[in-house]
Amino acid sequence: MEFNASRLHLPRYRTSVAADLCIPTESVQADASNFAVLELFTERRDMMSLPVTEQQKPIGLISRNIFMSQMSKPFYHEVYGKKSCIAFMDKEPLIVDGAMSIEDLTFRAVEAGEKALADGFIITEDGALAGVGFGLQLMNVVATMQAEKNRQIMHSIDYASVIQRALLRTSDAELRATLPDAHLEWQPRDVVGGDFYFFERHAGGWFAAIADCTGHGVPGAFMTLIASSALSQALRDRGPHDPAALIGAVSRAIKTLLGQDAGSDAAAGHAGSNDGMDCAFLCYDDASASLRFAGAKLALYVVAPGAEAVRAIDGARMGVGYVDTPPGYCWHNETLAVPAGSLLFLTTDGLLDQIGGARDIAYGKRRMREQLLAQRDAPAGDVAAALLRDSAAWQGRQPRRDDLTFFCFRL
Repeated sequence: MEFNASRLHLPRYRTSVAADLCIPTESVQADASNFAVLELFTERRDMMSLPVTEQQKPIGLISRNIFMSQMSKPFYHEVYGKKSCIAFMDKEPLIVDGAMSIEDLTFRAVEAGEKALADGFIITEDGALAGVGFGLQLMNVVATMQAEKNRQIMHSIDYASVIQRALLRTSDAELRATLPDAHLEWQPRDVVGGDFYFFERHAGGWFAAIADCTGHGVPGAFMTLIASSALSQALRDRGPHDPAALIGAVSRAIKTLLGQDAGSDAAAGHAGSNDGMDCAFLCYDDASASLRFAGAKLALYVVAPGAEAVRAIDGARMGVGYVDTPPGYCWHNETLAVPAGSLLFLTTDGLLDQIGGARDIAYGKRRMREQLLAQRDAPAGDVAAALLRDSAAWQGRQPRRDDLTFFCFRL
């Protein structure tokens, strides 16, 4: 019987088991002679292993390669031909029940060693011989199952990406309608990411935020859902005019949701999560043409018209959420009178920390500042394109280290 290891051959609605690998085979009784075994192997050139049974229960396995090699030696026909076949039998083959899961069978085969993969293993049903299985078939099934699991996982992650991008779509539309000279770059390192952004027009101005949550990929994406939900609630409760207070509210919400608040197990060092985010919040007032900024480990960079250097307004050195962040910690606002035509820039550390160059070091703030100055009079989209080209050239063949998010705009 030929074994088919394709996906269609495997059961779709139950766990695959050893019986799915079973190939019915002939067997010999323990008192059969080696001549009888030789005759079987000669007639059945496709037979690689031959089970030996006593009262239908398997007690050993004869490998074709080993048996034929031994019987080809001088005088072995004469000496062993009429003797019992147990002379060349593996007395401790791998014997498994047909109901054993493929996962358990894989571990058993590895424990049994090379012979189980090379010579095969015996499969039983209610203790009686059902057939044999082989290492190559087992490897094919394991690879097929793993590929199917990976396909299902990637399908789920791909759909999660659709959801994550949908949550950002409203901010994209609001940004385009409010700031004609602006660019927001969002590139998850994986299909989904741990960075997010928010933009909202309100009466008399607008509010914007970028954030870098702990992790990337699926864990990071979970954190973005928690943090963005906390930010939305804080905006409903407090309004957009006090970025520092909003950061504090988001921090307390994250600590509560993740069990990091005082009085929980976190105080005794048993928090299940030590996660949070770095962020930068901006609120712009149309009437005064002023910008209010608050940051947690992220900075705001400003290139004013005629300035010879990039001005950096640093955020606080305290992260949002996390076990070590005090629940009552207060971030502070910086209010800026921004001259018309100024170029402003916010970025998460995915841009700055990317390793590359001849010495495999971080891209860094200096190179980022040089690009901002070189493109100081260009539209925001051109500034972003120049930064992306320069950082990609710097990265070279190095892998992407983190999610990349930055926001540049001109007032």
